[in-house]
Amino acid sequence: MARHDDGVVTVGRSRIGTFFANTTGIVFGLVMIFPVYWVLNTAFKPDSEVRSFTPTFFPNDFTLDNFRSALGEELFIPSMINGLIITAMAVAAALVVGFLAALAIARFSFYGRKAIILIILAVQLVPFLALLIPLFLMLQGANLTNSLVGVALVYLVLLLPYTVWTLRGFISGIPRELDEAAMIDGCTRAQVFWRIILPLTGPGLVATSVYGFIQAWNEFIIINTLNNPQKQNLMAWLLYNQTERGTAWGPLMAGAIITSIPVVVFFLIIQRNIATGLTAGAVKG
Repeated sequence: MARHDDGVVTVGRSRIGTFFANTTGIVFGLVMIFPVYWVLNTAFKPDSEVRSFTPTFFPNDFTLDNFRSALGEELFIPSMINGLIITAMAVAAALVVGFLAALAIARFSFYGRKAIILIILAVQLVPFLALLIPLFLMLQGANLTNSLVGVALVYLVLLLPYTVWTLRGFISGIPRELDEAAMIDGCTRAQVFWRIILPLTGPGLVATSVYGFIQAWNEFIIINTLNNPQKQNLMAWLLYNQTERGTAWGPLMAGAIITSIPVVVFFLIIQRNIATGLTAGAVKG
């Protein structure tokens, strides 16, 4: 607290408190970003420098051989394509099904509505790994193990609770008066959906798709359990890059960088709508 000559009193941190807060933030940021830096550093080093007992913080001999080695692996490109297909199917299906479910919960009153909301919350508390064996047996009975569709269906189930809960908040934030005004002007319920609710929920769909994309793209345990190496994603490929003879750290780090590129590209494409989407449903839900 400080009192100025004009009598105005301002409340805030002291200079010492601000210094320590800034220092703590910088140190924390450096600790968090160091693993990312080390991955980049290792990816551009030759194998002899990577395996050296003396670590170097910058590559002495800059090389792209690790990236060529990763891209040249037999299962790398197929694993990337598998990951993109599974992620696209899971996210698209989760947005469609989740949006319709959220619309029903937010806009209509029916018996068991509150119970469904509680179930959605309760499902998110259940560790998904506890359901892995039952899911495997169900998919095996339906001949969907070792298939991209089977994994996409599991990811759909994984993403739905969050998608429904989040989109419900966005839809609840749209005033019902807009629906009523449109129907008075002659719009049907379908037209209200297409012309009012869907456009206004667009930022929410974008924000939810980001979460779904990251979750599905980075998932490892489920696809590693259900599918063989020929039908797995890049996360599983990173594991199989480690052999009994040791780990090829350079290609592994290069593969990790390439694996993160689709997420970064997806984020850059829709970044303008993310801030709006993350705050639009935060007030009313």
